[in-house]
Amino acid sequence: MLSTQLLHREWTAFRRPGRLIALAAAALAVIATGLLFTSTVDCGDPCPVAPTAADGSIVSDRFWFHHRDLGPNGVITVRMTSMTGTITYPPPNHDQIVSGLVPWAKAGIIIKDGVRQGSSYAALMMTGHHGVRMQDDYRHDVAGSPGGLSPGSPRWLRLTRSGDTITGAESADGRSWHTVGTVRLVGLPETVQAGLFAASPGDLTLREVGLGGAIEEVRFTQATGVFDHVEVTDTAVGKNVVGAAGGKWRSESVGGMNHTDWEKYHTASGAVEKDGVITVSGTGDIGPIGDEGGMTVVNTLRGLVIALIIVLVAAARFGARSGTPASRPVLAARAVVTGGAIFVAGLVAVGVAMALGLAILAGRGVPLQPVSPVTGARVVIGLAVVLALCGVLAYGLGVLLRRGWAAILLALALVAVPYTVAALPLLPDAVAQWLLRLTPAAGLAVQQTTVEYPQVVAHYAPSAGYFPLPGWAGFAVLCAYTLAVLWPVLNRTPAGPPANWR
Repeated sequence: MLSTQLLHREWTAFRRPGRLIALAAAALAVIATGLLFTSTVDCGDPCPVAPTAADGSIVSDRFWFHHRDLGPNGVITVRMTSMTGTITYPPPNHDQIVSGLVPWAKAGIIIKDGVRQGSSYAALMMTGHHGVRMQDDYRHDVAGSPGGLSPGSPRWLRLTRSGDTITGAESADGRSWHTVGTVRLVGLPETVQAGLFAASPGDLTLREVGLGGAIEEVRFTQATGVFDHVEVTDTAVGKNVVGAAGGKWRSESVGGMNHTDWEKYHTASGAVEKDGVITVSGTGDIGPIGDEGGMTVVNTLRGLVIALIIVLVAAARFGARSGTPASRPVLAARAVVTGGAIFVAGLVAVGVAMALGLAILAGRGVPLQPVSPVTGARVVIGLAVVLALCGVLAYGLGVLLRRGWAAILLALALVAVPYTVAALPLLPDAVAQWLLRLTPAAGLAVQQTTVEYPQVVAHYAPSAGYFPLPGWAGFAVLCAYTLAVLWPVLNRTPAGPPANWR
């Protein structure tokens, strides 16, 4: 047990002007860089209004909707005979418009709380490469049967509403039905909109840059679904077959559409009915990642790597200069003092940068992914602890190596360099991911607030802000490295005077 007197003595020895200035500089780097970035963000005038779900998160909600009213109890049933699509100018030459569907292109039936973007919904659909799926409220996805469809092998789809409960079922022949899923959409109004829809997210590919890094490229796509035997049963008005009740069906886009050259001059998104067959074409997506992206807390912490470098240098020099000769309690006290001082500086820096940065972005109308108080506290405290552990790691290296320059180089190579090169589109994604799994830089995953969704094709890589490990696992990797360095430090035999730390 370290005594208070020993900790006070070591704190007095630690608080030299140079070290305090270094900690202040690290904190100011985080705050100033974050404020500089957020104050220069320009999203247009006015900024685009991003769709938000009931929980305030930014989502994608753009599709073509052919719909009608549905009461508190009702059923919509369709037979889907075809799903085709268009992809504009894909690799390798970017010189052709080709037929095809991106993996998560979707067309089918949907029950939705009106036509407002971000409103609650449940949908049953065919997808480009993932068969039948039932999705609801942007994040939830349930698999149905795999495979595609054709006029000779159609797919029947049905959504049944009973109050707040929506059940999706599919059939190969319209007689034998298989339930795909049942969801509860709390707070649905008495009258909702039910109908046919089509959407197609952009075609994402990666262009190689640097030493194998990747930059995202996204192209316009469109999906088209063909439906017949469209039938709606509403207990409030009785049975109704599409086309038989003029004026009750409406066709419109949810979100902006028909602005691209392809839609203007070739094939417009929309719905066409002829002889009981309805063809619906659309672009966009319905899912948990917004078209406009949305800034996250990470965007307010651009100066974190600068602070990390300053902390590593200062702590390594302190360890090389004061590590030996010393007893185990003294070495432990110095490690605690080093980590504690860095923790306080990091706590202030990250907390101020996040609070002011997010306030500036919100004031400028920039779309922001919401952060709960618990998540915000987790990021602030987590990063402060990670900076402290990185400092203790560098201190331990200084004690072991007894050469300031050697400890600094090794600490930077273990922490700052992997984090920096992984965050840039420089190295292949696989290499960057392994760097953030196997080095102490893995601990910086505690700042991640974005989520990888299997039903969304995105660039889930460090250069796009995604860490390969969850925050707790990355933190565990950093703790393991720190303990591996501290163990021999605290169990070594004091020997010799301090080496030249310069």
